[in-house]
Amino acid sequence: MLKNFLSKIFGSHNDHVLRRIKKIVNTINNLEKNFEKLTDLELKNKTIFFKKKIQKNIALENILPEAFAVVREASKRVFSMRHFDVQLIGGIVLNNNCVAEMRTGEGKTLTATLPAYLNALTGKGVHIVTVNDYLAKRDAENNKILFEFLGLTVGMNLSGMSSNEKKISYLADITYGTNNEFGFDFLRDNMVFNYLDKVQRNLNYAIIDEVDSILIDEARTPLIISGPTEDNSELYIQINKIIPKLIYQEKEDSDSFKGKGHFFIDEKSRQAYLTENGLIYIEKILVEKKIIKKEESLYSNSNIIIMHHIIAGLRAHKLFIKNIDYIVKNNKIIIVDEHTGRLMKGRRWSDSLHQAIEAKENVTINNENQTLASITFQNYFRLYTKLSGMTGTANTEAFEFKEIYKLDTITIPTNKPMIRKDLADLVYITEKEKIQAIIQDIKNKYFKGQPVLVGTVSIEKSELISKKLTEIGIKHNILNAKLHSKEAEIISQAGKKNAVTIATNMAGRGTDIVLGGNIQFQLNNKLNKDQIKKIKISWLNEHKKILTLGGLYVIGTERHESRRIDNQLRGRSGRQGDCGSSRFYISLEDPLMRIFASTKISKIMYKFGMKENESIEHPWINKAIARAQEKVENYNFDIRKQLLEYDNVANDQRLAIYTQRNRLLQSVNIKEIIKQFRKDVFKKVIDKYIKSDFFLEDEWNLIKLENFFKKKFNLYLPINKLLLITKNNTQVISKKIFFKRIICFSEQEYDKKEKILSSDIIRNFEKSIMLQLLDNLWKEHLASMDYLREGIHLRGYAQKDPKQEYKIESFHMFNLMLNLLKKEIITTLSKISIELPEQNMIKSSTQLKNFRIKNSKKIINNLNFSKKDHRYFTDKKKTDINIYSLNKIGRNNLCPCSSGKKYKFCHGNFK
Repeated sequence: MLKNFLSKIFGSHNDHVLRRIKKIVNTINNLEKNFEKLTDLELKNKTIFFKKKIQKNIALENILPEAFAVVREASKRVFSMRHFDVQLIGGIVLNNNCVAEMRTGEGKTLTATLPAYLNALTGKGVHIVTVNDYLAKRDAENNKILFEFLGLTVGMNLSGMSSNEKKISYLADITYGTNNEFGFDFLRDNMVFNYLDKVQRNLNYAIIDEVDSILIDEARTPLIISGPTEDNSELYIQINKIIPKLIYQEKEDSDSFKGKGHFFIDEKSRQAYLTENGLIYIEKILVEKKIIKKEESLYSNSNIIIMHHIIAGLRAHKLFIKNIDYIVKNNKIIIVDEHTGRLMKGRRWSDSLHQAIEAKENVTINNENQTLASITFQNYFRLYTKLSGMTGTANTEAFEFKEIYKLDTITIPTNKPMIRKDLADLVYITEKEKIQAIIQDIKNKYFKGQPVLVGTVSIEKSELISKKLTEIGIKHNILNAKLHSKEAEIISQAGKKNAVTIATNMAGRGTDIVLGGNIQFQLNNKLNKDQIKKIKISWLNEHKKILTLGGLYVIGTERHESRRIDNQLRGRSGRQGDCGSSRFYISLEDPLMRIFASTKISKIMYKFGMKENESIEHPWINKAIARAQEKVENYNFDIRKQLLEYDNVANDQRLAIYTQRNRLLQSVNIKEIIKQFRKDVFKKVIDKYIKSDFFLEDEWNLIKLENFFKKKFNLYLPINKLLLITKNNTQVISKKIFFKRIICFSEQEYDKKEKILSSDIIRNFEKSIMLQLLDNLWKEHLASMDYLREGIHLRGYAQKDPKQEYKIESFHMFNLMLNLLKKEIITTLSKISIELPEQNMIKSSTQLKNFRIKNSKKIINNLNFSKKDHRYFTDKKKTDINIYSLNKIGRNNLCPCSSGKKYKFCHGNFK
């Protein structure tokens, strides 16, 4: 309250920032007349002029006024569109590592061209991030003309593109793409076996369109590249038969309450839990089905995975609903994005949930996947040196942008005053009454001619409204976000007279609704001037007519959990000073009301003596709903923050592994690394079998030491020779000297192999083995981290901080992984032996025609690679590689490892 009071007197932080920025805008405006006099070539040459300034270490901020003036002038010539002052303000805000809140229709796409051009001058690349391929392609193609006019290149990063196409796109000055593609490319780049196969450059500057959708809504969904694990489909089927037999109870057992049910659910966190009765009941069934032994518990170590599947089954049956959370299509479960209503083809829920839903719906159960690489959007976008974003609704999430991403949120004023009327919510007791009222409201507006946009939260609700409208003969369009290009065309025409459009949540986001319809979709190259003029006159008349009808009317069929999503829906109306109105319809049966606010609002409604088919409209109701939404927002923020805190631990390890992996990829010679690994590994072995610093027969277990080296490292130690000090053997050998001699001997033995081969071949082989082992162990480490994360909350019962325990345990696991990596590398390389079939006939090294690295099958099998990682020895009949011949193979010939791949895509990839 004090803060609000002081803001009224002294102005808010936002006001201070805008006042400072307006001075820069005035400078840009003062340059406009001079820039209008420049020829096209002179304007284009400004780009070269700016680049030279940057090379002289002149800061971008000093170039900004001129650069923005150049872009504005170029836009006037190319698009016949002049950047408004508010767009210049938005561009400056974006350049300052901030989130720009710009209302719908204020021209965010054109605004982004300003900071994109300025930062592209550095030559380090700019990424403009959108929410889907359609918007990325549309914006890239539209703005390419402008940027190329100024001498810059533009690329597109879309799904389905080849690595070479992506590499070319990333080399462009400005690259448009989706958040998913940028994130997955980062993960894929850190899985390549050749540095030249990487597609991304260093992450320099990103401008995120619809930044709230990407950094807030999708923050809880990590990007995961995965590979298949073992088949557990029969177990899912058995558990799926058990779940319907379980009895629900309303709340958790406690000292004061003992229920008779088998499980209870927490709708807020979307989790299911077994009661004590449920545990006993399920264990009895599992014993009868011989899934677990009679003396075992579900909490036994060997049965934890079964317990995990049971909880997943409960969630699948009780919390995830068909046509709301997912749809069934072509014998597959397709996830519906809870925020946008879009179908997320190719995405799968983790933690066995997807398999449980497949069992529930009786479709093909696919194997659960094991994580090979993962990252959250939170941690991916924080890798950029410079980050900014824009959206129509950011202010409600300003705290989170600052807390998580260190981004200030600045609200940009509209170019014209906003005159939309946001009507008070209408609240009904039942869902049925609410739907009837919505249909009647649509009917009234339809016969009046006023365009209506109906926003729903699920596909199921969209289809229900559509069915009701069809029954009364009202023509309408329904958008379930299945085809983005078609979706954009339909939503752009939602402002036409008599138009009724039903959109699931944020379908069509990124496309403006123009009153009278978007004229650009009616115009094409085949029309002559008279036809174009006729269309424009017709559009203008309809535009004026709809303004007299009250503009676009937006109906929300229920309140979303987030005020921001509601504001996005409202924001579709009243663009650029147009009139419009909005209203939300609510019932006490809506999820938000039922879970978070039903008691308070029910009391208010019954206090006013509400009857069936009556609604209530009161400020108290609006405040209660706002408080409920705020409660949900805070709850979701806590979850996202907690997710980030845990992922930060994994992120530190991820960056350490990726940094070392990149160094390895770029290294020509890793001989010294291998030598150091050998010393580290052998030292641990020596310490195990040799306890004293000087030779004592009881303290030096030389027989076991000799056998260990023979078995593990294929190294036959000449123990007696290594123990000698002098000819008379009068001195006692030290552990330190003995260790040095073992290292020296092992290196000599290894060097013999190198002399027979060549240093290039052995170095390439070392690098390939090291990369494969690193990837394999990292994959296993990620799986271990997942299991640790799932059970770490139990430490809280022992009065320990789960987050701190997670950090300690994961750090310990990481160190174990690194030590195991060294051991596996040395073990693998030591066990490789060289076979010379006609050794007696060899007269010189140039006569070596054929030799093989032996033991390769056994070694590689021990690495336990998944099929995706299995780059070597894929033919069971021919597992030995003739490495010597690698130097003499043509790049387009088949690789001798029998993989069936060309040499340049297999072993030649490491040369």
